Amino acid sequence: MRFLIQRVSRASVSVDGDLAGAIAAGLLVLVGISARDTTADADYLSDKILHLRVFPDAAGQMNRSITETGGALLLVSQFTLYGDCRKGRRPSFSAAAPAEAARTLYDYAVSRLRLSGIAVETGIFQADMQVELVNDGPVTLMLESHL
Repeated sequence: MRFLIQRVSRASVSVDGDLAGAIAAGLLVLVGISARDTTADADYLSDKILHLRVFPDAAGQMNRSITETGGALLLVSQFTLYGDCRKGRRPSFSAAAPAEAARTLYDYAVSRLRLSGIAVETGIFQADMQVELVNDGPVTLMLESHL
């Protein structure tokens, strides 16, 4: 499982011109799910983003987590995080989970993060989405449950 996280001042996702989800300060999380992922992967990465110290403290050092700042999360499913471009000119998505399995794990991760008390917004699974964000820092990190 892969979470591409971006620290944002604000972010939103729209589908067909309609706002699906929006946050002010927090983390935009692009969620990629592979065919071999399980709920254990979702648990690991969910816990990781809740406690990852990527927000500045009073000295400007990245020492605070989203649980400490009161920020929000915007989770957007993105199977293209498992696009393999090593061969040929067209990405292969064979490592990505089938849609229904991915939806189940995505929904599980969203539910798990909501249990933390952090505000969680989402896109619409399998929709053609437009994501807008203001990357704060910029800070962008890739988290993976398999190395």
